[in-house]
Amino acid sequence: MEETTSDFIVVGSGIAGLCFALEAAQKGTVTILTKKEDFESNTNYAQGGIACVATAEDSFEDHIRDTLVAGAGLCHEEVVRDLVRDGPPLVRQLIDWGVHFSTHGKGEDSPGQTPPTDLALYDLGREGGHSHRRILHAKDLTGREVERALLKCLRNHPNVTFLEHHVAIDLITEYPIASPKCCTGVFALDVEDSRIKVFRASVVVLATGGTGRIYQHTTNPVIATGDGIAMAWRAGLPVGNLEFIQFHPTAFYNPTGETFLISEAVRGEGAILRRLNGDSFMEQYDSRGCLAPRDVVALAIDAEMKKHGDSHVLLDCSHMNEEFWTDRFPWINQQCRKHGVIPPGDPIPVVPAAHYSCGGVVTDRMGRTRIVGLYVVGESAFTGVHGANRLASNSLLEALVFSHRAAVSAMESMAPPPTPLRKLPKWLDLFSPAGNVEGVRIEHCKTEARSLMWDYVGIVRRTDRLRLALQRLELLKKEVDSYFEAGNAGDGVVELRNIVQTSILVIECALCRKESRGLHYNLDFPKTLDAEAHDTILDPLSWTGM
Repeated sequence: MEETTSDFIVVGSGIAGLCFALEAAQKGTVTILTKKEDFESNTNYAQGGIACVATAEDSFEDHIRDTLVAGAGLCHEEVVRDLVRDGPPLVRQLIDWGVHFSTHGKGEDSPGQTPPTDLALYDLGREGGHSHRRILHAKDLTGREVERALLKCLRNHPNVTFLEHHVAIDLITEYPIASPKCCTGVFALDVEDSRIKVFRASVVVLATGGTGRIYQHTTNPVIATGDGIAMAWRAGLPVGNLEFIQFHPTAFYNPTGETFLISEAVRGEGAILRRLNGDSFMEQYDSRGCLAPRDVVALAIDAEMKKHGDSHVLLDCSHMNEEFWTDRFPWINQQCRKHGVIPPGDPIPVVPAAHYSCGGVVTDRMGRTRIVGLYVVGESAFTGVHGANRLASNSLLEALVFSHRAAVSAMESMAPPPTPLRKLPKWLDLFSPAGNVEGVRIEHCKTEARSLMWDYVGIVRRTDRLRLALQRLELLKKEVDSYFEAGNAGDGVVELRNIVQTSILVIECALCRKESRGLHYNLDFPKTLDAEAHDTILDPLSWTGM
């Protein structure tokens, strides 16, 4: 069995994992495992930008207040303060690492010029729920620009090893003598060689991104299958607030194929949501109209679609001139045109789609878990920042801030490299590179799980539908577990195992909440209750299920 040792292992290659790796590489060797190519991550799909206090008109207190309001009473205020106050210097650090944010009048800062250090000199956008313009962006490809810059810094770094097409399967946990439970590595599948490898380190970081691909319709890339959440649960870690799945209000409506995101920044620039007959409707739901937080807008669109029997609504950008539109939203413009929609003159057909998980693996303010040596950062983590609904463009900021905090903690508490692994799990002894599970069975199970989540655990929920979805997913879990325990640990089975486990945890959290709040709306409990203003925490060491 091939065993590789480094000081740090990072699972995932989005902004959280890459920022951690770049800092940790100052002190030791870093191995980065990623499921696909190194650039394939939720970060790469982020359009809007990074929220950050940048002007004298804005303030930390305003950004904190906006975040708390969007979070519908469940944000951890002290953690939100960490997020907002730590943000500006770390955004400047991104700029030092080579990220080119858009500046006034030019679209994107030129790589040949020295970027400004005064954040107020950048072209600041505004999105739903924000009281000021504070969104730094790189046109409508912010995530891609951040990913580009970080990868450029890391690719030739002498202390960093990238391993693409390596699918993490499970965490390696041990109980050293007179010590608490520790994480000392990861079992991973080298997809190209069809081999299981053992990676050992004194620090393991899960930065695996979100859960969007547990749903049938999502803005997320194919890798976002809740892997880190499922692995952490199996290792014995608690998860929190997974019922709060953010459905982005405006994904491009495409009845025959994959959708793509229409950034909230489009509404930030004044675009109006309209019914198919041309009537605007958001003012009937919220005084903020189209700039209301995402949960409000998504619920309103869902209600309008059901009320009128429409498959989608329209996003009217006709007030923008063509030059502004094509300069500010070049990627969205290109994608729309590919599908025969020519904005800003043509209204864009949009529909909500699963976008972001506000919950995740429970961590402290430094990204630490209760398993020594194991950190979780980015969308996989539950830090308490987002509460019941994430404020737009706080996600990249959270990944940046808490990956930095995790790196500081990890470098201060590095342990000696672990000793070679002595005992291997049973499934590994039975592992067969080819396996004996037909691909059609794996894909059928994935489709069934995603359909259940979309139909029964979507924007509007009901308790009987949640319980029905849970029963069916529990049956799927038994089937998938039998495949895995028989040694069928190919990438399809591994991913399916995580999809099913994460889906079950989302439903269990949803069943625990006897109210409607933020992103969780249950027709059986339509009111928001003071008594329910608490986090939903599931602990595998004590949880017996609903």
